[in-house]
Amino acid sequence: MEGEAYNFILDWSVAVASLFYCHSVGKFTAPGTTRFVALFPVMFLFFYLPLNLYTMFLCGPTFFFISWLGSFKLVLYSFGKGPLSSHPPLPLSHFISSACLPIKVKRNQEDTSDQITKRPQRSIIDYAPRVFLLLIAIKAYDYKANLHPLLLTSIYSYYIFFWLELILAVAASLARTLVGVELEPQFDEPHQATSVQNFWGKRWNLMVSSILRPTVYHPSRAIFGRVVPERWVSVPAVFTTFVVSGIMHEIIFYYLGRLTPTWEVTWFFVIQGVWVGMEIVIKKTIGRQFKPQRVVSRVLTLVFVITTSFWLFFPPFMRLNPFARGCRELMAFAGLFKHGYLIRPDEYSCPYF
Repeated sequence: MEGEAYNFILDWSVAVASLFYCHSVGKFTAPGTTRFVALFPVMFLFFYLPLNLYTMFLCGPTFFFISWLGSFKLVLYSFGKGPLSSHPPLPLSHFISSACLPIKVKRNQEDTSDQITKRPQRSIIDYAPRVFLLLIAIKAYDYKANLHPLLLTSIYSYYIFFWLELILAVAASLARTLVGVELEPQFDEPHQATSVQNFWGKRWNLMVSSILRPTVYHPSRAIFGRVVPERWVSVPAVFTTFVVSGIMHEIIFYYLGRLTPTWEVTWFFVIQGVWVGMEIVIKKTIGRQFKPQRVVSRVLTLVFVITTSFWLFFPPFMRLNPFARGCRELMAFAGLFKHGYLIRPDEYSCPYF
């Protein structure tokens, strides 16, 4: 475990040093091909760094923040776009934090849109009901043999939602403490989504949507706009965006388990893209005539997302043995305070999973 901790510190140190280089390159090169060529080795390096890690709680966030967010933002920065491009240029501390975290920099007191997020940051009290539900879900897992598969999948979904929100809340606190910046809101009550398009585009993991939109969706619209009528160009652009998202999720699953890809996760996002494309077509044709009740649309949306997740997303996810591994990793981290040194997670036995 000591080697894992060392590799984690080393990876992030290399990432910070690389971003220092990127910040310097930006001062001396104009946006365009030259800057992209100069930054491309860093993007390649960012995808290599998580391969040094094997624990889920270190490898997962490292891939997500550095390999995915960091690389995609550097692509935008290469061409003078995205959150890293600013006039005047961002200070180094803000540049580095903005590259690896989904933050909104406070630029000045007059521009209130840069000072606050779309909704206020949650306090510890706000998380109490979520922790209570997590404890219930953990207890329910003891009776998984007697639970309906759809209910069991819902419990898995809640596990993922809770830990994602927890990790992002910790990142928000670090961002506010270290450089005085705010984390963008990442979830907006996904259970209240009224369509699959609404679920993925405006409610679930908004940082991914915000980075895929300028790096994949907008360029795809420009490319398909040459052969597809303006009215329908969003359909292939949305589909392409989901395909890229699926490939990125496939890569992170590989990093977490080092298992041969089965492409089930990619197909999951392909199906989501096809469905969202159908929703766009329906809305542009008979949308006004066909508008189900909000409660009905919410139920249908959740049923579709959960059912397809149970079919294609969770099987490869469960092959990673994520909950037992996560439990052992947490116990190993807690053991640091008990023993004064790190012990390999494999030496622990999780009593819950």
